[in-house]
Amino acid sequence: MSIDTPILNQDGAGGVDADLIKDTTTKDFMRDVIEASRAVPVLVDFWAPWCGPCRQLTPVLEKAVRAAKGAVRLVKLNIDDHPQIPGQMGVQSIPAVFAFQDGRPVDGFMGALPESRVKDFIARLIGDTSADSAADPEAAEAALAEGDVNTAAQAFGEILQKDADNAQAAAGLAKCYIKTGDLARAEQTLALVAPAKADSAPAASARAALELARKAADTGDVETLRAKLAAEPKDAQARFDLALALNAKGDRNGALEELLILVAKNRTWNDDAARKQLLQLFDAWGPSDPATILGRQRLSSLLFA
Repeated sequence: MSIDTPILNQDGAGGVDADLIKDTTTKDFMRDVIEASRAVPVLVDFWAPWCGPCRQLTPVLEKAVRAAKGAVRLVKLNIDDHPQIPGQMGVQSIPAVFAFQDGRPVDGFMGALPESRVKDFIARLIGDTSADSAADPEAAEAALAEGDVNTAAQAFGEILQKDADNAQAAAGLAKCYIKTGDLARAEQTLALVAPAKADSAPAASARAALELARKAADTGDVETLRAKLAAEPKDAQARFDLALALNAKGDRNGALEELLILVAKNRTWNDDAARKQLLQLFDAWGPSDPATILGRQRLSSLLFA
């Protein structure tokens, strides 16, 4: 099935399942996604006609959504024809899928996942506890998120021993080195990612985390920046630097708060730098991180208010 092929009704009558799967536009995004997600979760598939992985993923999404029998909907947006919304949301590679619920983005993933992973994603979204448990890379990611760097590094290393081309494991191991401040080894580990997978979501996330770590080294310490901002609350650069310093210390919510204040009060400062920095943070943290989900929700509220 091509990405442009209409979806048949389950009764085979040949109509389009408009209530479950549809294409949208910039004009209709509010109605088809934001408002519709208040009744049922909505998956947004950002795609383009030239994107081969998109053509692999979209039929898988359509099949999984239909199998959910109304528990979730799918809305497709061609980023070539409608670039504004993906640009605002920081969609830098496709296919990219975002899940909206109650008018806000709550989860997402990038890349052409296999059918089993798509089903697991939807099952988690709709609260189906019968979904399969996470695979080893996800368990390692969870350990890293909880701050257990040694366990995560060991798990990623074991995965790489079995599968040297596993980009997720290489990226995860690089993040472990970033956590310990060994940026040189992090860069060396990322260099092991095969060129064909260099633009994959995990590799992009690790590169963003590495760039953030390097930026943070030049910002100064948190307390000095807090004092500077207290003395001059309108100092946008001090607030921006404070966000980077807070992120480097692991205070993701604090970093979000400072950058969101900049977006709300001084959106055009330094060529929209605060919004762009938020998008880099989201890339570094990953689409399923609670801070990313919260940040996208609050940023969306500001952008689509």
